[in-house]
Amino acid sequence: MLRRVRLSAAAAVAAAAVVAMPAGGTTQGIRVPAGFRVETFARGLSQPTAMAYGPDNRIYVTQNGGTLARIRRGTHRPVVLVRGLRVPLGLAWHGHTLFVSEQGRLERFTLRAGRLVARHVVVRGLPFGEHQQDNVVFHRGRLYWGSGSTCDACRERDARSATVLSLRPDGSDLRVIARGLRNPYGLAFQPGTGRLYATVNGQDDLDKTGDPEPADMAVWIRRGAFYGWPRCWPDARTLRPRGSCPGVTRPAAYLEPHSSADGLAFWRGDLYVAEWGQYLSHRFGRRVVRIRLRPNGTARRVSVFASGFAHPLALLADQRGGLLVADWGRGAVYRIS
Repeated sequence: MLRRVRLSAAAAVAAAAVVAMPAGGTTQGIRVPAGFRVETFARGLSQPTAMAYGPDNRIYVTQNGGTLARIRRGTHRPVVLVRGLRVPLGLAWHGHTLFVSEQGRLERFTLRAGRLVARHVVVRGLPFGEHQQDNVVFHRGRLYWGSGSTCDACRERDARSATVLSLRPDGSDLRVIARGLRNPYGLAFQPGTGRLYATVNGQDDLDKTGDPEPADMAVWIRRGAFYGWPRCWPDARTLRPRGSCPGVTRPAAYLEPHSSADGLAFWRGDLYVAEWGQYLSHRFGRRVVRIRLRPNGTARRVSVFASGFAHPLALLADQRGGLLVADWGRGAVYRIS
């Protein structure tokens, strides 16, 4: 949702303590640090929302209009494999089985001879409204799934809203892992530790003092934890919890307010976040942020890594050591190396 706000000096400093980095290589206006280069990996996509490698080492991409496509380096016309999805925002592979996250449901496909067949709805009937079901990842025999709130700030009727869920691949044993997460969009497991991180979009209407509030955040998802929504939020000015916050687990990192912190990936030892931004404003987001984590799982430093995108949404560490960034606004995937 577009907000017309003035960025004060205090908010500019405190908006997740983000530090700009010097520009290195550029392409189509995208700026990356010195020592890195950026190139166009694939074109011709229609609002890409998520990416994942399949068992055939090809990259599969969900698209906002309800399709799933396959790309490779140099693609100009993606191969569309599935149509009729309900706003797909996430996909995850388990062997030759592909799981796709959509509005209110999770679908499953099987890869056979280069085609996705045996389409089956694994879970249906989940609540959605202002937000929906987001990214899905697989780890140690279970799927983990972001489920956004149905509203900006309210008491939800369904306990599965504003949570991270976990379930078995057959759809059974659906559990609420963590609560109080307004829109837990991106999910990523940290290699080596097995910690699950999520990005969370903050509330829309807390700009009471003229400063942009609240901060978006990245959180370490802990079983049974409560992260504050809707009664407690991360203050972008003070970088502290604000509101009614007893029992609230603090975020791992504070991010720029109203930046729409979304896609998440570990790359070269650090955590990267795609900040989608706002529809009609360039004031917030539209960049990729790097989070350097301490051994205890909290942020040591948050910095701007790459900027100049239209609307970056999905991130994927590629098999040749690069970072792929899917730009929802331009319908392209860029590779940073």
